[in-house]
Amino acid sequence: MGNTDVIAGVKFGIGTPYPDSPNDGSISVGLELTPLASPLFEVGPPQPTEIELARVVDRAIRESHCIDTEALCLVPGEKVLSLFVDIYAVNDDGNLMDASSMAALAALNDTRLSKIEDNAIVYGEFDGMLKMACQPLLTTAVKAGGQLLADADIGEEKAQFARFSFGSTEKGVLTAFQKGGTGSFTSDELEQSIEMGLKNAKNLRKILKV
Repeated sequence: MGNTDVIAGVKFGIGTPYPDSPNDGSISVGLELTPLASPLFEVGPPQPTEIELARVVDRAIRESHCIDTEALCLVPGEKVLSLFVDIYAVNDDGNLMDASSMAALAALNDTRLSKIEDNAIVYGEFDGMLKMACQPLLTTAVKAGGQLLADADIGEEKAQFARFSFGSTEKGVLTAFQKGGTGSFTSDELEQSIEMGLKNAKNLRKILKV
């Protein structure tokens, strides 16, 4: 998106289910802002921006129910498949939120299910594609100079007054919300942001051909 580059990949592991969902596999999104992407990013413990980005991308995917987590169950209450989406920012020229979401969706659509034998992963062998019930994407609007801007570049982000991101499916179901910045949005501005975001998400899905 612009000169922003993000790499995403998906991997599986075997773990134990959560006590309150013994028949469901798990989904986890991790994100790393590499020093290669910006001089502002450093190696070390997760930065607040990394945590926010990962959580919002995770929420947009999880709350869309695009993945049938029950299909990831191997032994109820004992063993499940854990799906990990790993995202790496390579160049930050703005709008990492939407770029990370788009990369994650592209990776999920290209994911092959690991072959399972005796409740263990057979590495290097696969058993069909991961089924996606819908196509969730994040879209972001920033408020700068009294204007609402989509897909802000790094300069526009530095001038922003506030940021609003939301996740949606191709059917217009909203799955996540995140407000950033010190400023605020009026109700009319939020409606405009959502209307603009839904149109942009439709175009982004065309680019992904989904």
